[in-house]
Amino acid sequence: MKIAFLTPEYPHERIGHSGGIGTSIQHLAQALHTLGHEVILLIYGQNEDAQFKDQGLQFYKIKNPKLKGLSWFLTRKKIQKLINSLHKAGKLDIVEAPDWTGIASFINVNCPIVIRENGSDTYFCHLDQRPVKAINRFHEKQALKQVDGIIAVSQFTGDLTNTLFNLNRPFTVIPNAITLDAFKPSNLNLDTTTKTILYFGTLIRKKGLLELPYVFNIVNQIHPDVTLLLVGKDSPDIKTESQSTWALMQPLFSETALRKVNYIGAVPYAKMREQIEAASVCVFPTFAEALPVSWLEAMALEKPIVASSVGWAKEVIDDGENGFLVHPTAHQEYADNIIKLFEDQRLSETFSKAARQKVVQRFSSEIVAQQSVAFYTQFIKP
Repeated sequence: MKIAFLTPEYPHERIGHSGGIGTSIQHLAQALHTLGHEVILLIYGQNEDAQFKDQGLQFYKIKNPKLKGLSWFLTRKKIQKLINSLHKAGKLDIVEAPDWTGIASFINVNCPIVIRENGSDTYFCHLDQRPVKAINRFHEKQALKQVDGIIAVSQFTGDLTNTLFNLNRPFTVIPNAITLDAFKPSNLNLDTTTKTILYFGTLIRKKGLLELPYVFNIVNQIHPDVTLLLVGKDSPDIKTESQSTWALMQPLFSETALRKVNYIGAVPYAKMREQIEAASVCVFPTFAEALPVSWLEAMALEKPIVASSVGWAKEVIDDGENGFLVHPTAHQEYADNIIKLFEDQRLSETFSKAARQKVVQRFSSEIVAQQSVAFYTQFIKP
């Protein structure tokens, strides 16, 4: 099968910064290639039109045309022309697009196109309790109405998306995944004397970063030797119009707790596993996700997790079996569970082993690639 992914991001040195959508596509694309399928990456919003091949994957960088008021239309027509050209040349059978900002709207192609719901702008604005741009909502709904089929990465995401857009479109739940070999615990030369709580991801309100200082203040009172390590890109805060979420966080820490906080910014994706392996506990106090790859990475590397209990969470972590789930605003309970993992080594190890086992059974990229191929096959004419 010849599969193309239309995406605004992908973790590659020639593409630029990538978030969760790009990371999830990378794991799936590599697994599909390993299974013998041909994979094309169509990456829009780039600084040039170019193509190259790397690790068996074909990349097309797409520069968006700039014309006030018409850029959205011209970009879609340019993408449409490229897809139809590749399909006519026999280079692709099906295209998968994200729901984010509805890029698939008004793209009329001669091959099937499906959407994988990793969370639209409408979806995240709803979870973040802020208004969505009307243009984004319009395109996102149009795309969902228009495409041939829909995958949702969690039941929660699929159900809520239908509710928000007043749709009743059927969807198939296929979760995000990770490549197990790339996230296999090494257990080599790890410093077990240093106690570190790790958060990795964008520093932004919707991921609970303004709740985390209150949680760490409590932990710091009981365990003043514990360090909080923050890894990820800083971002502006829409609600306060501050240019830095990190700047908003700092006054929320107590003086003593702040001295034990280390923010190192973003690191290359290839280096991220080193940070995860060195951590004692990983925390994800987020309000808005669909099915986060970061959780899967930490679980696969056998790290005990205290995560958010919102929506999708129970589809990833079984509370009390392979991690703890706590609402981000329940600061005392959140801190108590972190402390529990520091003080009960047996519990921490039990969670760690069970977490990796859950990923092996449910979130392996090989399993998810096979599920995805079975889904695509429904739409490809023999």
